[in-house]
Amino acid sequence: MEKSKSLGGRLASSEAFLSVAASLICIAIGLLLGVAALGIINAEHAIGDGLLVILQSGVKSPRNMGTVLANGAPLIMTGLSVGFAFKTGLFNIGAAGQYTMGAFGALYCAIVWQLPWYVCLLAAMLLGAVWGAIPGIFKAYLNINEVITAIMFNWIGLYLVNDIMYGKGKSPMYDLASTKTYSLRKVAPQSMIPSCGMSDVFGKLQSVTIAIFIAIFFAVVVYVVLSKTTFGYELKACGFNKNAAQYAGINDKRNIILSMMIAGALAGIGAGLYYLSTVAEWNPQVSTALPAIGFNGISAALLACSNPIGTIFSSLFISYITVGGTKLSTQYYTKEIADVITALIIYLCAFSLLFKNKIRSALAGKSRGGLGKGGDD
Repeated sequence: MEKSKSLGGRLASSEAFLSVAASLICIAIGLLLGVAALGIINAEHAIGDGLLVILQSGVKSPRNMGTVLANGAPLIMTGLSVGFAFKTGLFNIGAAGQYTMGAFGALYCAIVWQLPWYVCLLAAMLLGAVWGAIPGIFKAYLNINEVITAIMFNWIGLYLVNDIMYGKGKSPMYDLASTKTYSLRKVAPQSMIPSCGMSDVFGKLQSVTIAIFIAIFFAVVVYVVLSKTTFGYELKACGFNKNAAQYAGINDKRNIILSMMIAGALAGIGAGLYYLSTVAEWNPQVSTALPAIGFNGISAALLACSNPIGTIFSSLFISYITVGGTKLSTQYYTKEIADVITALIIYLCAFSLLFKNKIRSALAGKSRGGLGKGGDD
């Protein structure tokens, strides 16, 4: 009984366990609501041709799982971008614009300058950091809400990048034949992130590279910085209470700018991982909408409760559900139903604090019950 009591008490006081448990509850309830939505659309095929297709498509095909990893790597980075800002008291809704600038930096260095992939990735990181720093500067020195500034610079970045890439059809990056940027496989193979045998494992899918391991590496680095360093403590202190941090001698303006710069750098790296893995080419003529992955990073961060390690799993889960949705038969459902299911799960994340408190109360009550029985014995 003592062991049971101590285990329940430890779990009740473990924020990591409570966050994971709350996220799993969000996922379970979201999937149940997803089945209900599938049933409303087409009740006869809700399970066999709906939910099971979404959940099984990844494990049934190595290429499908490879697509999950290829799309999951940049999503991890944008999730880290948003989550890092959350941890420091900021809302980085500008990840889409920072991602866009990162894509430009990576592709320009690859196509025009023919540089190695790691240099292109560094350029993506630097441009993302610069674009992230701008809302940080406005926030730190003019007290302008970072949400407003970031949204504005999302669109400024998108149309600026499109204009440079297109260049009236004469840009060195623009391929008139494909109406997209030039394929790195044709013009700059040295700028591609290496596969190191990953493509062979996943059905010869060439876009599967070591990008997923790079993303995981950055997730671990962000976790260490936030949890184990004085610098991370100062950033979080500013987020919790800026006035108290100032009183303690912490430079809040510097930390706000640095926080947004790091968040922007992470989003920029995500774009570099995506385009340098040749998952797709940028189409400047039709890219009139911001990259969805920048906003999906908000979903990944929320589902992971902004935990960097949790973001790895939440991003891969969202990527898995999204890829599974593309395999649905259009005879019964539209592919966007996977986005509906993901949205339901993310909506439930708003109640994660409620779930955490319920789990904590249940575990604490069980622990107290065990203690009482132990005392009677």
